[in-house]
Amino acid sequence: MVHIFRAADGLAALPASRRTFLTLTGALAAAPLLASPHAVASPTPRAARGLDDPAKKEIAMKLVSSAENSSLDWKAQYKYIEDIGDGRGYTAGIIGFCSGTGDMLDLVQLYADRKPGNVLAKYLPALRAVDGSDSHAGLDPNYPKDWRTAAQDTAFQQAQNDERDRVYFNPAVSQGKTDGLRALGQFAYYDAIVMHGDGTDPTSFRNIRKRALNKAKPPAQGGDETTYLNAFLDARVWAMKQEEAHSDTSRVDTAQRVFLRKGNLDLDPPLDWKVYGDSYHLG
Repeated sequence: MVHIFRAADGLAALPASRRTFLTLTGALAAAPLLASPHAVASPTPRAARGLDDPAKKEIAMKLVSSAENSSLDWKAQYKYIEDIGDGRGYTAGIIGFCSGTGDMLDLVQLYADRKPGNVLAKYLPALRAVDGSDSHAGLDPNYPKDWRTAAQDTAFQQAQNDERDRVYFNPAVSQGKTDGLRALGQFAYYDAIVMHGDGTDPTSFRNIRKRALNKAKPPAQGGDETTYLNAFLDARVWAMKQEEAHSDTSRVDTAQRVFLRKGNLDLDPPLDWKVYGDSYHLG
């Protein structure tokens, strides 16, 4: 019969030979290591930080900005607005809110709720009307100018931050953690949901992930993290190539895939990557 030792039993509960062994080993463990003058304590492993760690999130913002705006200065993009010809109308702000996909409407509505009568509030009827199209009806000619004016308001900047987190960042990080992915995988999810949204169409984030799951299992299901992320990035590239405006896949090929090949699953700096031929570095 195996004796199950409980701390509450004390040494008296064990056979004499076993008590002697534990007493001796306990004494040895308590004694200083005089015979090993060079011995040092083993460092405690640092827990991997998720993408929602403030330092990691800052890296994520800069990575996305390098792809969306060819700049690491993501905070300079609050005022950004243009029609890039992708069928989504105006694209604007720190995450590329679009007049044709509903997220710009939600953002401007939030801003109006928090600050009634702001310079963009008058465009809400037009934004509702053009939702789902590339139309500028009711927005031209002054909407871009007024957007840039609003971007100087910290309340509008905060609204952009909050909508980015609610619609894109938080869902991506949450799903990444559920799948057992570390910071790089969480970022791959985030970048995908930023570009493709999370609707029901074949190129949406959820269907990119589904396509990847048909090829490999994520760590939470017992799979290898690198193998799964390669499958996810393959699916992401496929989705990008379905759309002419997104057919340049360098934000995956010469950025995320570079980090993955180096085994940098925690997205630790220094980081070196390219997007659209431009080189970037984070120390």
